[in-house]
Amino acid sequence: MSILIDRTTPILVQGISGKIGQFHAKEMIEYGTNVVGGVTPGKGGQSIEGVPVFNTVKDAVASTGATASITFVPPPAAADSIMEAADAGIKFCVSVTDGIPAQDMMRVKRYMRRYRKDDRMRLTGPNCAGTISPGQSLLGIMPGHIYTPGPVGIVSRSGTLGYEAASQMKELGIGVSTSVGIGGDPINGSSFKDILELFEADPETDTVVLIGEIGGPQEAEAAEFIRDHMTKPVIAYIAGLSAPKGRTMGHAGAIITAFGEGASEKLEILRDVGATIAPDPSRIGATVADVCANAA
Repeated sequence: MSILIDRTTPILVQGISGKIGQFHAKEMIEYGTNVVGGVTPGKGGQSIEGVPVFNTVKDAVASTGATASITFVPPPAAADSIMEAADAGIKFCVSVTDGIPAQDMMRVKRYMRRYRKDDRMRLTGPNCAGTISPGQSLLGIMPGHIYTPGPVGIVSRSGTLGYEAASQMKELGIGVSTSVGIGGDPINGSSFKDILELFEADPETDTVVLIGEIGGPQEAEAAEFIRDHMTKPVIAYIAGLSAPKGRTMGHAGAIITAFGEGASEKLEILRDVGATIAPDPSRIGATVADVCANAA
């Protein structure tokens, strides 16, 4: 089973007429994703990669019944594209755009709260790789061939480390239920806790890999949820053990500004609540294999 998307989920590509949007729309379609339309203002009535293009998300949803979208929109307009998706009734949106101003994302978060919780769109990103349910649907930019179906969920702030975990697991014969990139920016749409809740409720995910980074409180919040609510094994890796305090490393959110935001501190917090710690990125897959063998 998967979370967030499956082979039947009808998906829109916002910004499909751009070079990047068109490239990844083609990749998603070839993977088997149910892409039902694209959105680019002023391009309505055209067809790109065999799917109809609409001027607005609202028009696209009305014509196709789409429930999910992915935005390939430059930073100055990216926040508006996310809010347009929410206003049109999209239930799940992925924003891969890097460099959206923090003030814009604050506006997005406030805007989304205007909807009742049950009607509120779930957002992952910005600055994320997307979501994949192997063998079913790809809503993102990850290389689909490194993922095989299986019982292990992945949630990661880092796209490339998420890829690395999936690739190592594939070599060891371990499959993935769903892999979710939540993004590395300081202000993003979904937290580790949000995705852990979904994996905990998924009957066909029996183990979860959590890949974090320095900076921010998300891993500590995840640790609280693991302690109080998770019944499934969690394997954790935190990038940035050698990062100096006060310097941004890679992602905009990867900066240590307070106690508890360093990699070693986050690892201790996660270890204390029962998570199994992968000692380095090259052993994420092996650590998963060990945990799965012990649980069998």
